[in-house]
Amino acid sequence: MESFQDVVTTYNTDIEPQDFRHIIGHFMSGVSVITTSLDGQQYGLTASAVTSLSLEPPMLIVCINQNAGTSHTISQKKQFVVNILHEEQGSIAKQFATPSDDKFKGIEVGKTATGLPVLADCHVSIACELVEEHVGGTHKIFIGRPTEVIIHEQTKPLAYYRGKFGKFIQE
Repeated sequence: MESFQDVVTTYNTDIEPQDFRHIIGHFMSGVSVITTSLDGQQYGLTASAVTSLSLEPPMLIVCINQNAGTSHTISQKKQFVVNILHEEQGSIAKQFATPSDDKFKGIEVGKTATGLPVLADCHVSIACELVEEHVGGTHKIFIGRPTEVIIHEQTKPLAYYRGKFGKFIQE
């Protein structure tokens, strides 16, 4: 059996960005596409930094690079949608993660009651009102309060681990 010292990679306190990407890649997460719109233009990007914050009141956190157009638009619009992808939507995750003038090309999109773009057939879509935003390093941390929710109970979420998409196996 290997000892702890044989399998551990240690880093000093000055962790380089590429090393941190490798480290945090060991945390499995779900995959979401964050969408919003402003003045008839739709914005969206793939994000794995999404988590619940509070049950009372219900709130969630989304972290987005502050240089992204989607980030700027959320700051202005004060609304966004977290589209949690299902296990067959890896191609959608890749499409929204790739720079493009039209990330929505070929994607079926509906609208929330307030007119925000919502991706069709996602595992879960949560429309949110922006409650707070903060800067954390290169990213903006958006805190949202859910206002509309669509759940497709028959689907399973898309998983992300060490740079690859996978399926959730429920036992």
